[in-house]
Amino acid sequence: MELKGLHHVSAITAKAPENFKFYTEVLGLRLVKKTVNQDDTSVYHLFYGDEKGSPGTEVTFFEIPMAGRNRDGNNSISALSLRVPSDAALEYWQERLGQYGIKHGEITDRGGRLTLFFRDPEGQRLILVSDENNQGVAGGRPWAKGPVPAEYAIAGLGPAHLTVENAGPTAAVLEQLLGFRRRGAYPSAVPGQPDVIVFETGEGGSGAEVHVEERNDLPAEHLGRGGVHHVAFRVDNEEELKLWIELLRSASLPNSGFVDRFYFRSLYFREPNGILFELATDGPGFDTDESADRLGESLALPPFLEPKRGQIEGLLKPLDTRR
Repeated sequence: MELKGLHHVSAITAKAPENFKFYTEVLGLRLVKKTVNQDDTSVYHLFYGDEKGSPGTEVTFFEIPMAGRNRDGNNSISALSLRVPSDAALEYWQERLGQYGIKHGEITDRGGRLTLFFRDPEGQRLILVSDENNQGVAGGRPWAKGPVPAEYAIAGLGPAHLTVENAGPTAAVLEQLLGFRRRGAYPSAVPGQPDVIVFETGEGGSGAEVHVEERNDLPAEHLGRGGVHHVAFRVDNEEELKLWIELLRSASLPNSGFVDRFYFRSLYFREPNGILFELATDGPGFDTDESADRLGESLALPPFLEPKRGQIEGLLKPLDTRR
């Protein structure tokens, strides 16, 4: 068994309408599913991605209206990355973000790739990563009707960044349990701190990497709006997912067991520093209950929630996602 790469990253927003506007109108992602948090159906769960929400391109948000601000710190998914086609695309994004009043850093090298750091309006930490010299897992196909020209558009997820107090236990889970390979390291941006360790899986490349930074100078993160809830890795199919469940059980690692999310099947567990990992199947996909040309335009509910549609819609604030 081998994990294929990143599947999705799920984060927290307190304001779904503003979140929708930023990720579709500014970043140019497509809303591929407007649904609810299956564990709390009173709030939205929004899925953004490429033209069809391909695995490896999805950024999702749980809306928690009363969420406090995220307090950045250790034992966290400290940034999520988004892939763009080239170094020139980063220059385009510098200008575009500036036009929208979004503060950003300078274009800098991280582990051999040029990158651009910025935050969304709620403080979510985002890194645009150039795919100019990238080899490995292919990116997705950007939405043709989006506002960003194809030659600059976001094509999927880049490396997931983890910040932990002790990198050893996290590295052990990645390498010894999940089968990641240690690809190398690069200097921390903080003087005096250890190098950031790069792990890869599957075909490798930016869509299949986890970067682990050890920091002994930070408090533990307090998750809130602008923070990342979990990162998911790609499993080929349901049969393979069940084998992963058995593997985690044999390692005596507490886990959720099999979870049916309708659009994919999942398994959840926490690595030793407390970061939530998910393994998720590539299918069935987001066109299971909507046509590809109408994705994200209406509230979609899995069959087991459909009988409660009236009650659920009554608790949600209207969110117009028609285009």
